[in-house]
Amino acid sequence: MIPTPLPAESTGSPASGLVADAVATAPRMTDAIPLAVHLPVDARGAALNILATVVLIVALYWAQPFLITLLLGILFAYTLNPLVVWLERIRIPRVAGTSMVMLVVICALVLGTYALRGQVQRIIAQLPVAASKLSTGLDKMRSDQHSNMKHVQAAANTIEKATNSALSAPRKPRTTHVIIDQPAFRLGDALLVGSQGVLAIIGQAAMVFFLVFFFLLGGDMFKRKLVRLAGPTLTRKKITVHILDDINRSIQKYMFMLLVTNVLVGLLTWVALYWIGLENAGAWAVAAGLLHVIPYAGSAFTAVILGAVAYMQFDSVSAGLLAAGVSLAIATFVGTFVTTWMTGRFAKMNMAAVFVSLLFWGWLWGVWGVLLGIPIIVIVKAVSQHVEQLHPVAELLSE
Repeated sequence: MIPTPLPAESTGSPASGLVADAVATAPRMTDAIPLAVHLPVDARGAALNILATVVLIVALYWAQPFLITLLLGILFAYTLNPLVVWLERIRIPRVAGTSMVMLVVICALVLGTYALRGQVQRIIAQLPVAASKLSTGLDKMRSDQHSNMKHVQAAANTIEKATNSALSAPRKPRTTHVIIDQPAFRLGDALLVGSQGVLAIIGQAAMVFFLVFFFLLGGDMFKRKLVRLAGPTLTRKKITVHILDDINRSIQKYMFMLLVTNVLVGLLTWVALYWIGLENAGAWAVAAGLLHVIPYAGSAFTAVILGAVAYMQFDSVSAGLLAAGVSLAIATFVGTFVTTWMTGRFAKMNMAAVFVSLLFWGWLWGVWGVLLGIPIIVIVKAVSQHVEQLHPVAELLSE
C-alpha cells in the first residue's frame, strides 16, 4: 500500500508559510489599489461632431418652410394610405382610390365648416362688442395701475419726509416720475396681420394637399427606391424594409391616437360649455379639439380664450374662471389617462425625452415644431432601433 503524501499546509515547512502569507495578503493589496477607467478622447472627432451638429441645426432652421410642408404631407399620406390600400383590394385602381379618398376628406372639411357657419358668423358679429369690452377692461386696468402707482409714490414720499424730519437731514430734491404711455392697440392692424397669416396658411394647405395626393398616388414606389438605394447586400435591404414598416406603423398609430384624443376633447368641451351656458359652444368645442393637437401650449391657449369669452358674456370673473378651469381639467384628464395610455401602448416612449424634444423643436420651429416634435421623435426611434450605431439614442428614448 502506497502512503498518501500530506498537503503542504500540514508539513510545517517555511515554504508553506510563505505561500499562506502571500495568499492572505493578496486581497488587501488588491483593495489598496484604486480602480480607474481611462477613456480615450478623440478631440478632433468630437470637434467635427459638434460642428456637424451646429451645421445641421442651422440647416433645419433655414429649410423650415420646406421641411414643415414635407413632414405634414408625409404624415397625412401615411394616415390615409390604409384607405387607398383597402380600395385597391376591392379592385379599384389606385388613381381612382386616391382621388376618392382626397375628395371625401375635402367634403368632410367643407361640410363641417358649413355646419358651424352660423356659430362662426355670430362669433364674428360679436367681435366689435367683444373688442369694446376688452378695450374698456384694459383702460380700467391701466387707470387702476396708474392710481396704484400714484398711491405708492405718495406713500414713499410720506415715508421719505418722515425719515428726513426724524434724522434732521437736508431734504433731497423731489424726484419727478415720467410715465410713458404705450401706443394704443389697433384692431385694424391686428386684423391685417391675421388676414396675411390666413392667406399663408391657405397656401401651405394647398401645397400639403398636392403632396399628399402625389404620395398616395405613388404608393410603394418610394419604398422600393429606398430599398434599392440601401445597398447591394440582402441584410441592408431587410433592415431598410423593417425601418420603413416601423415608421409606417408608428405614424399611423400616432395619428389614430391624435384623432381619438382630439375628438374626445371636442366632445367633452362641448358638453361642458353647453352645461355652463356659453354661446356658440359647438364652434368653441371644435376650436378646442383643433388646438389640442399642439401639446401643452394648445390646452393653455384654449383655457385663456374660453375664460375670456365666458367673462365677456356673463360679465363675471367666476364664470371666466369656471370655463377656463373646466377646459384645463378636460385637457388634463385626456392627456393624463387617454394619451399616456395609448402612447405607452404603441410607442413606449420616455416622457422626459419627449418633453425635451418638444422644447428643442419648439425653440427651432415655433408652434410647428411643437406640433411635429412627437412624430419626428417617433421616426427617430424607429430608425435608431435598427441601426447599431444609433442604439444609444433608442435606449435614451425608450421607457
